[in-house]
Amino acid sequence: MSYCFYIDTMPEPRRSLHKNYHDNHYGFPIHNDNELFGRLIMEINQAGLSWETILKKEENFRKAYDNFNIKKIAAYTEKDRERLLGDAGIIRNRLKVNAAIENARSVLVLQKEFGSFEKWLEHHHPKTLEEWMKLFKKTFKFTGGEIVNEFLMSTGYLPGAHAENCPVYEDVLKGNPMWKQ
Repeated sequence: MSYCFYIDTMPEPRRSLHKNYHDNHYGFPIHNDNELFGRLIMEINQAGLSWETILKKEENFRKAYDNFNIKKIAAYTEKDRERLLGDAGIIRNRLKVNAAIENARSVLVLQKEFGSFEKWLEHHHPKTLEEWMKLFKKTFKFTGGEIVNEFLMSTGYLPGAHAENCPVYEDVLKGNPMWKQ
């Protein structure tokens, strides 16, 4: 059963949490680098956990990671790292925290070279999932296949976020996702 139709089988308040993400965010293109990076942080933190856990903690992630401000995260010090590892509102995993900081630094390099994180993604589009996985593994920390797949689907670079008979599918198409170009 696809995510689109599984949501309707969930009891409240789970249904509302997932429905908001599904109807307003999942698969829609993101044109703001900080928001793109924030989605990557959330996908990395989901590894080994449920997406619901991450959705419940999204506001905590925003607060802990300076609203996903790439420049601020890239400048984090050891004190910031320890602050994050002590924050019960987020996922306190050293590898994931380190990945967020290192990946922010990598995105700054990409922004310098390509103008933005989004333009770097567009520059490499289209690719197969396997090609994307190799590129992400070479460029970022803690980006396995499922993380890369979900990040790219959730931001409109790969198809599959919505079933074609899902009412939100048409809304996603109106946003002209990269996979459709």
